[in-house]
Amino acid sequence: MTHDSADDQRQHDSRLTRRDFNRLVGAFGATVAWGVLTKAVRAAEPVNYQLLAQRAPEAAKAEAGAAAKAEVNLRFGVSGHTPATSKVLRLGIYEFKEDVARRTNGAVNIELLGGNSVCTELTCVQKCLAGTIHGYNSSTQNAALTVPFFNCLDFPYLFPTRASMFHFFYHPKSEALLRKPLREKFNVEFLWTSCELRNLYMGLGWRDKPRVRRPDDIRGSKIRVTGSDLGRIGVGLFGANAIPLDWAETLEGLKSGVVDGQETSSAAAAAFNMGAVTSQDVQVEFFAFTEHTAMDARVFAKLNGKIQQAIHEAAFEMQQFTQRENEKSLEDIVGSQDPPKPGTIWAKYGVKVNVLSKAEKAAWVERASPQANPKPYQAWRERIAKLSGGADTYAEIHKIAREIPETTAADAVPARRWWSA
Repeated sequence: MTHDSADDQRQHDSRLTRRDFNRLVGAFGATVAWGVLTKAVRAAEPVNYQLLAQRAPEAAKAEAGAAAKAEVNLRFGVSGHTPATSKVLRLGIYEFKEDVARRTNGAVNIELLGGNSVCTELTCVQKCLAGTIHGYNSSTQNAALTVPFFNCLDFPYLFPTRASMFHFFYHPKSEALLRKPLREKFNVEFLWTSCELRNLYMGLGWRDKPRVRRPDDIRGSKIRVTGSDLGRIGVGLFGANAIPLDWAETLEGLKSGVVDGQETSSAAAAAFNMGAVTSQDVQVEFFAFTEHTAMDARVFAKLNGKIQQAIHEAAFEMQQFTQRENEKSLEDIVGSQDPPKPGTIWAKYGVKVNVLSKAEKAAWVERASPQANPKPYQAWRERIAKLSGGADTYAEIHKIAREIPETTAADAVPARRWWSA
């Protein structure tokens, strides 16, 4: 073996591929694979298959013991996320499992089924409501295909900043406006969520083009969108063609040119290896990116009061976790600023980050905001009001989102227990 090939072998041995992770899942289960990888990442160890496979049997034994000891075992599906993606998009899923076990002294054990092993972004909520799993994590935008009330979060420019999003989800009024209708009409117990705003991420065809600043700069382009009807309306009002595409197919769609770009969040695009096919991060911040965790409300209702309280408290802790950790990730890992910090993902791939001026941003708002262009959204406002029991949910959330100054930093928003006034 030459010196170069020896170095190549050591480099290969020091990284964990998706195939390696799937081997771990197949041999030991998703929860064990998540657990050993998360602990290695936390310890800043060189992560490789050999190390994790060596630790997995002991972890599997511990997991089996925890399940046997537990009074309640819950199965959570976690769309496409793995601990590797969660290192960038900081959701708190594995931390939630640990927190609930600690708060209940092992009475509740949560089995995590991640990496699309049981459900995808589009199907996790379906499988939860069908009883296949007890809880799940996915974006509300994709879950909206099954639970249309989630569209209440998706009106373009409903939230002016990430801080305004955290303010709403901590707000006691989020119980009546969001959580209660989800619980009573759709059997969804909403626990916590990440809070980002969706930008446009242009593919490699825009690498040598001028920076996108105005809606007309993307006129006629094909933009991948989620399951949110309101997001599709907004992209159309920008002058682009909205192309619905499953998240699992988006990377290939960008590589092949099926789409010219996509709308998502910076942390999501970076976490799922979109940097190599992204040339510009256009910070239009036009509607919510909310990667939420929820339970079947019927399952939650059958738990005793102490366990319900422990789950709520753990969800409150995870809301603070993602507020703190995802904000750090955007700056220090993703590089979501102009220019990106050296060593960040966007810096590595040469992604141009287009931070819009107030006047530039106003042009996008004027095109797609219900405040400026109400007619395309009227049917959805009426539909959501009907689902909520008569409240103008859009107007109420819009008002709450503007209770704090736009200059408030997202990680400076005070945490409040939303279920107690």
